[in-house]
Amino acid sequence: MRVFLTVMAVWCAGLGAATQFGKMSILFETLANSYAGLSAIALGLIVSIVGIVGLIFGTTAGLLVERLGQRRVMVAALLAGGAMSVLQTLDLSYPAMIASRVIEGMSHLAIVVAGPTIMAKSASDKFRGAVMTLWSSFFGVAYSLLALFAPWDVATLFLGHAVWMAVCAVALAALMPPDQRSVSSFDEGDSLIRQHATIYKSPRMAAPAMGFFCYTFLYVALLTLLPPQIPEGFRSVAASGMPAISIAVSLTLGVWLLTRMSPVRLVQWGYAVAIPAFILLAATWGNGLMMTVSGLWLSSALGLVQGASFASIPFLNETGATRARAAGAIAQLGNLGTTTGTPVIAAILLGAGPWGLSACAIGACLLGLTLHQVQQYRRQILST
Repeated sequence: MRVFLTVMAVWCAGLGAATQFGKMSILFETLANSYAGLSAIALGLIVSIVGIVGLIFGTTAGLLVERLGQRRVMVAALLAGGAMSVLQTLDLSYPAMIASRVIEGMSHLAIVVAGPTIMAKSASDKFRGAVMTLWSSFFGVAYSLLALFAPWDVATLFLGHAVWMAVCAVALAALMPPDQRSVSSFDEGDSLIRQHATIYKSPRMAAPAMGFFCYTFLYVALLTLLPPQIPEGFRSVAASGMPAISIAVSLTLGVWLLTRMSPVRLVQWGYAVAIPAFILLAATWGNGLMMTVSGLWLSSALGLVQGASFASIPFLNETGATRARAAGAIAQLGNLGTTTGTPVIAAILLGAGPWGLSACAIGACLLGLTLHQVQQYRRQILST
């Protein structure tokens, strides 16, 4: 029972971390009114700067989780994130809001790096794939819950988020055992650049992140850009159905398939199954029904990639230290994908139309599949 409660508390912490993005997204128009006169880029920075922190410091966070301890990092990150939500209920100036979001970005990064490491450590071999798939759903579930239930009042939403984070912190402080001082395999004198190079040269620590980059490059961009292109009668079905079916397939079919194949193989299959959907999408562009079918198909396939990518962290890495570094790399390259995907694919859609979009998406799928194949070959070479 303690293991189950720990896993659920960590997942709830993940929902809180996702809400650090979502609360600003859902109240974006309110923020625009509060900071009237600012450019769209300045306003967008309020939302995106949390991800920029992860993009810059992702693998560094993995190293710090290893050295400081998972329990200590998770509890401190939750409390810091909750404190920032309380602070944001005040009438902050724009620089003060940005500063609070930078601290919130550090909190978010610590949670998404420590979270999967704790989940993998807590679960038995039999249930580890299911537990990691559950973790992978935290972003989509949080956004869905916010869309359904979030109050439009800033103070109520932010204070509610602060309470959620505090409750998660108390629960994990009670449930998790005290941290034991770990012995780092990195030389304390190594530069951060050298430590990053060590992570990305490893075919075990880097592989989950490299495959995940292609997923994040595609997924957020498609959820943003595709529904508005679908004729009105089917637009709402696609907009709500694409994220929902992605989560559902990941938590059902994805979990079942992980008992029959390795997470790495499932990532590759997910990308392979998505390719025909992108061809169908381009071929039937303008047909509302078929575009919706294509959107649901590709979302389902990418849902398999989502869960299996996180499941590949403990599958490829046996120790808590290497899992923390792999999770840090996923945070870093995942943020790189979400940051670059939407503007790149939007530009391609504008310049080259639906076939250009599909060609770019198919290229990303093939890249994700190939990167895992190359890393698998490197692991085989190193093991001989």
